[in-house]
Amino acid sequence: MIFSIVIALVVALVVLAIIINAVQQHKEKVEAEKRNEITKYKTIIEDTEALLMSIGNIPVSNQLVLVLHQRVLDAVKNMSELMPESTELRQRVRDAQNRVQSMDPNEKVQSEESFSLPDDERATIALLQSIKKLRAALRAEHSKGKVDTHLFMSEDKRLDKLQLRINVESLMKRGQAARQGQMLGSARQYYEKALATITGQSSRDEYSNQRKTELEQVLAEINDELKNSNARDRLKKQAEEKDDLDMLFQPKKKW
Repeated sequence: MIFSIVIALVVALVVLAIIINAVQQHKEKVEAEKRNEITKYKTIIEDTEALLMSIGNIPVSNQLVLVLHQRVLDAVKNMSELMPESTELRQRVRDAQNRVQSMDPNEKVQSEESFSLPDDERATIALLQSIKKLRAALRAEHSKGKVDTHLFMSEDKRLDKLQLRINVESLMKRGQAARQGQMLGSARQYYEKALATITGQSSRDEYSNQRKTELEQVLAEINDELKNSNARDRLKKQAEEKDDLDMLFQPKKKW
C-alpha cells in the first residue's frame, strides 16, 4: 500500500514537473515574442522619425508626411499596449496624436519643377536613398491597409518621377563637367546613361520629353566633336610619321 502511494506521488511529481516546465517554456516563448514585437515597433519608430528628418528638402506632399506620422503613432500605440506600465510611452502616444491632428494634408508644398539638385554628390546619393525608403514605407503601409490604393498609386508615382528627375539631372551634371574637361568619351557615357534612364520609362511626361530631346541634341554634338577630334588626331599622327620619314631619308651630311 505504501509502495503504491510512493509510486503515485512520484508520478504526480513528474507530471507536475512536466506541467511546470511546459508553462515556463510557454511563458518564455510569450516573453520572447513580446520582446521581438517591441524591437520591431521600436525600429519602425526610429526609421520613420529619421526619414521625417531627412525629407526636409524633398518636395513631398503633406499627405505622405501624414502617412509617416500616422505610422509612428501606430507603432507607439502598439508598444504602449505591450508595455502598459510605461508612462513615457503613454506620453509619446499623446505627442504623436497631437502631431497627426495638427497636420493639414491639403497644405501646398514645393513643386518638383522648383526642386534643385544638391551640389554635393554625397547629398544627392543620400537624397535618392531617402526616396527609396519613402517608397518602401508607403508600400508597407499600403500592404497593411493603412493607405488607400488611390493615394498609394498617386504618391508612389510622384516619388518615382522625382527619383527619375534626380537620376537624370545628376548624370547630366556629371556629363557636363566631363565635357568641359574635354573628356568627351566619359561625357558621352553619362549622357547616354541619362537617355537610357528616360527611354526605359513606361510612360513619359513633359519633363521626360524635354530632357530626351535635349540629351539627343547634346549627344549629336559630342559625337561630332569626337569625329573632329579623331580627324585632328589622325592628321597630327600622319604629320608626325611624315616628319619621322623625312628625318630617316634625308641626305646625310658629310663631315
